Amino acid sequence: MKTTKLKIEGLLLIEPKVFGDARGFFVETYNAKRYADAGLAEQFVQDNLSFSARGVLRGLHFQEPCGQGKLVSVLQGEVYDVAVDIRLGSPTFGQWLGVTLNGENKHQFYVPPGFAHGFVATRDDTFFSYKCTQLYQPENEGSILWNDPALGIPWPVAEPSLAAKDKAGICLADFPRERLPKYIRPADL
Repeated sequence: MKTTKLKIEGLLLIEPKVFGDARGFFVETYNAKRYADAGLAEQFVQDNLSFSARGVLRGLHFQEPCGQGKLVSVLQGEVYDVAVDIRLGSPTFGQWLGVTLNGENKHQFYVPPGFAHGFVATRDDTFFSYKCTQLYQPENEGSILWNDPALGIPWPVAEPSLAAKDKAGICLADFPRERLPKYIRPADL
């Protein structure tokens, strides 16, 4: 397994080992010891699976308090996956990073608590999987507007299909500061 720290602190790209032959493939998608040895020692308490048609955009969601870390991957299909640093006081506050995840590359993306997260399906029949470090608490969920002009995320789908809560997202600059997570320097942990 190869783990790459990305340009925004806390974000990781994980490339599990894939063992394949003419019959198909095998990949270990999670092993607590191996992931802890690679720097991802979080305890996951909830697994989710979503199915989307091409053009479905889900996000940009976060939960505060009780922020969720998410280990995400695509079982079939493809997504453009985005994490936005919304931690007040972070040196990268308001910056985002996007990665392509698909059934062929089998990459995983770790998004820690303190980030808004979203994805758009770029292929039909996309199965998206995510492990979460906290249980979902709808009363603590927030939604940053997916096309917030200040973020300038170049989503690869011009007119995505959106849920009502994603259409009603709030621009990061307008989001109530008391509802955003606070940045904790790694030295303070």
